[in-house]
Amino acid sequence: MSKHPRSSGGGRRARLLALTALATAAGAAAWSLRDLPAAFGRRPDGTRDPRVRNSPQYRDGVFHNAPSALAQQEPGRPDGDTFRRMLLDDRAARRPSLPVPLERPAGAGAEPAAEGIEVVWYGHASALVEVQGARVLIDPIWSDRCSPVSQVGPKRLHPVPVALAELPPVDAVLISHDHYDHLDMATVKQLVELQSAPFAVPLGIGGHLRRWGVPEHRIIELDWDETCTLGELTLTLTSAHHFSGRGTTRNTTLWGSWVIAGPSRKVYYTGDSGYFEGYARIGEQHGPFDAALVQIGAYDVAWPDIHMTPEDAVRAHLDLRAGLLVPVHWCTFNLGLHPWSEPIERLLAEAKAQAVPLVVPRPGQRVDVDNPPELDGWWETVA
Repeated sequence: MSKHPRSSGGGRRARLLALTALATAAGAAAWSLRDLPAAFGRRPDGTRDPRVRNSPQYRDGVFHNAPSALAQQEPGRPDGDTFRRMLLDDRAARRPSLPVPLERPAGAGAEPAAEGIEVVWYGHASALVEVQGARVLIDPIWSDRCSPVSQVGPKRLHPVPVALAELPPVDAVLISHDHYDHLDMATVKQLVELQSAPFAVPLGIGGHLRRWGVPEHRIIELDWDETCTLGELTLTLTSAHHFSGRGTTRNTTLWGSWVIAGPSRKVYYTGDSGYFEGYARIGEQHGPFDAALVQIGAYDVAWPDIHMTPEDAVRAHLDLRAGLLVPVHWCTFNLGLHPWSEPIERLLAEAKAQAVPLVVPRPGQRVDVDNPPELDGWWETVA
């Protein structure tokens, strides 16, 4: 007989509680990872898909950037110094100190599309572009994190200004590439139910969409310089200098930028890209543009070939022969090592030096390209 029956019983209870807690934690972890395999999407089989196999951008089982004298052919991976800076640099500076001011678009879903050109920026790269009566939704992400799992990964620095269900009917959903901050599985699944528009995507991304339940008749896959026409709306996938991948493999799907054209007016969206000669070619072939949505954030000396600096953004805008510059890919997710407001401050200085017209909307603010709002420095009050 034990001399310490109470202690022995207490030990058993403690072990039981510990095992229960461990099982609960394991169950919670398993639940949080339940969507992980689906979030990775579906890798295209280049040997079986003739459109992928025959693409000029595809060889040796992956897609490649176009030859460039200004950027490396294949972007490298972050080195040890980059990871050190990610861990040790001032993290507080990478987020706003106060809530980001939002605007709710007037008549969010009731008004007809603009007859001119209007843009609503929702944060990061997500935007609604209206061109001469047509609406295009660009790189929509409505999730709280840009990540394959909902509990880990970069978290929003501000809410989405309007619910996805409140968006007006759109004519197309455009995707620039398959990184998590541009192609979000949860948002895609909601759009399948809420909208009837097709998804226009670079080659290979159709595999992700099919796995997530997008009907075949709503998937349009394009290679660079290929065009689709939807009524009076013309969409052309153009080049970018970037990469792709949702798991451990890279470049099994294509990336790109977009030309959005109505009967007589045009908008350009850069997607993610380093600065390269392609902007001048796109400007010659498709410009001039009434406006360009240009990536300005998440740049770093460690990856100059995949994200432009603000100065690069102005240079690209000039190459494109674009009118109004609408900066995107900043403000919403902490994806770089620079201070939160640095991209817009550097952009303002360079745009002024180069006499480039610029608008800096709050997330959710509607911009009439023909009558843009004046700069008011809203970001300065929350930086």
